[in-house]
Amino acid sequence: MDIWDIIWLFFWSYVFIAYLTVLFSVLADIFRDPGLSGWAKALWVLFLVFVPIITAVVYIGTRGSDRVQSLPATDASAPRNAARSAASMGSVDEIAKAQKLLDTGSTTADEYAALTVKARGY
Repeated sequence: MDIWDIIWLFFWSYVFIAYLTVLFSVLADIFRDPGLSGWAKALWVLFLVFVPIITAVVYIGTRGSDRVQSLPATDASAPRNAARSAASMGSVDEIAKAQKLLDTGSTTADEYAALTVKARGY
C-alpha cells in the first residue's frame, strides 16, 4: 500500500464523517422544528434519502437562516454576572461567619454591621 493510498483513505474518511454529521444534524433539526407539519417532515426525509447532498444544501440554505435568527442572543454580561454570583456566595459565607462571631459574643453589633457592609462590598 502506497502512502498516497493512505492519504486518500484519510481524506475520504474525513469527507464521509463530515457528510454523516451534516446529514444527522439536518435530520435532528427537521424533527426538532415544531413549525413543520408531519407531511413536510416526511417529505424532507424522503428527499434526504434519495438525493441527500442536494437536499442537505437546499435545507441549510432555505431553513438554516431561520434557525440562526431564532437563537437567543448571547449575553455579554454573563461573565460579570457569574463573577458577581461567585462573589455573593463568598459574601454570604463572610456574613455567616460574622453572625457566628456576634452569636458567640466575640464582636459587638457595630462590628457585625461593619463586617456585613464590608462583605457586601458597599
